[in-house]
Amino acid sequence: MPPSTEHSPPCAALPAAQYAASRHAAWLGAAAIITDEVGRVLLVHPTYRDDGTWLLPGGVVEPGEHPHLTCRREITEELGLDLSLPAVLAVHSLSARHPDRQPGTACPGEIRFVFDGGTLRPDQVEAIRLPPEELSEYAFLETRDAVQRLRPMDGQIMLAAYRARLGNTATAHLADGRHILDVPALDRHDVHVRRRPLWDSPLHRDPVPEQLPVRQAWAWCFIPDGRIVLVADPGPRGALPMLPGGTVESTDVVPEDTLHREAAEEAQLTLADPVRLGWVLDETGEVYGGVGPNARLRLAARVTAIGPAAVDPATGRPFARLLATPAQAAALLGWGPPGARQAQLAVDTAHTRWGLPTAQPAAIEEIPAEGMRLS
Repeated sequence: MPPSTEHSPPCAALPAAQYAASRHAAWLGAAAIITDEVGRVLLVHPTYRDDGTWLLPGGVVEPGEHPHLTCRREITEELGLDLSLPAVLAVHSLSARHPDRQPGTACPGEIRFVFDGGTLRPDQVEAIRLPPEELSEYAFLETRDAVQRLRPMDGQIMLAAYRARLGNTATAHLADGRHILDVPALDRHDVHVRRRPLWDSPLHRDPVPEQLPVRQAWAWCFIPDGRIVLVADPGPRGALPMLPGGTVESTDVVPEDTLHREAAEEAQLTLADPVRLGWVLDETGEVYGGVGPNARLRLAARVTAIGPAAVDPATGRPFARLLATPAQAAALLGWGPPGARQAQLAVDTAHTRWGLPTAQPAAIEEIPAEGMRLS
């Protein structure tokens, strides 16, 4: 019996040169997601773009060069930094006829790799040096502002790659700016990192002084496996993540009443045993109408039940409900190193007080609309 040719490549009989010419060709590019300590994304402004749009640091892959080497080389050339690239956050395929491609360029299509360039320390930011003939300036921008400076498809790639890093999901695979596999929770709800006021204020561990009113109560709300619940308020420019809680109302006898009420309204959480971690001084109370000095209370609490999703009575819309590790939550909140320290304090409190484990690294996921049964 002659050998089967069922699985032979269709071009196997072609001469080598003809077969090579028949293969799909595409350009290769490489870029990096680099952030500062509060989660803002680094963009650079090229001198050679007529439309004034910005870019992620990176560039084109030269013949025979591997994309990760391209990215390291370009970061060194563009920023004067030598950064490790520990992960591929996104791989993007651009079709030859996409409207975002440069007009007048015979582009056969492009494959772009987006790497994780990590978080820069303040001294690394100070060390950035740009080649003036190629780049006129750089900026660290919140993601909602960054997308305004990028071409639409570049903005989609940036968000998908950064969210893959924040959410600890697998490499995002994109075609013409769109996910080709399941859309992760952060992308599904268009979640953004926002640098919040008072992010670098110290957390006071002593009791709130009697003369200082408490205007806010937010909590790290733990489920039994050590993860916490985040809520994300949707809006026209994307959803912003928050800890459950809110503004203390005149009907709340103590700030813990605020927490119970807001957690139930925003995320349909039933909480037990809230414990105060500390408070942050707000010297002006501007967000509350300029009421003057006040305290913003931070707590930890144990979640005993998660009900079906519902409309928040204050906003008239349902909030997205996400499960994340405390470290992931701190990054999403944009609180920088103080937020990471507060997250660790909450973890230690949950372990000591309730015997909860430290949450293992996992992908951020959405709480089902029907709620969750907690063991």
